[in-house]
Amino acid sequence: MERYAAFLRGVNVGAHHRVSNADLQRMFTALGLLDVAPFRTSGNVAFMAERGPTGRLTSRIEDMLAQELGYAVSAFVRTAQEVRTIAAIQPFPPELVRASAGKLQVSLLGALPEPKMRAELLSLASDSDLLAFGACELYWLPSGGILDSPLDLKAIDGLTGPATRRTKNTIEQIAAKHFAD
Repeated sequence: MERYAAFLRGVNVGAHHRVSNADLQRMFTALGLLDVAPFRTSGNVAFMAERGPTGRLTSRIEDMLAQELGYAVSAFVRTAQEVRTIAAIQPFPPELVRASAGKLQVSLLGALPEPKMRAELLSLASDSDLLAFGACELYWLPSGGILDSPLDLKAIDGLTGPATRRTKNTIEQIAAKHFAD
């Protein structure tokens, strides 16, 4: 058995009905996943599953959510080690993170873009809105609130493909609560 986290895109935002943690726990448990623990009500779920290809697990989760909720939900599944790595990485110098009025963001990607697209993405950064890549994540240090940023988020989404964003603090809290060594 392996410990995983699923980060869901589009749950509890927009016009769709609210999905409670109890509903997520029930749905994930019905898939045969164990020790299911939703984190907050923003589509973060820690669980245990048989070790195997993450892509197959992701497809099972997405299919189940589409059937249960009646709309497509993208899932970004990471192993316990991957969650710990995302939480531990410092993509920018700590003094810049401390000085920023914005919160460090992590976009969990379905796949790392090709080198040409990564270069194009990084060219969208500025001195006030920094971007950096992790293994399969895009880190963004905004200069202030994300809605006030001049960064072209639509262009970024177009280049990365489906992704879901969390604050790095949220990832750190999930790692500490559900994936501590």
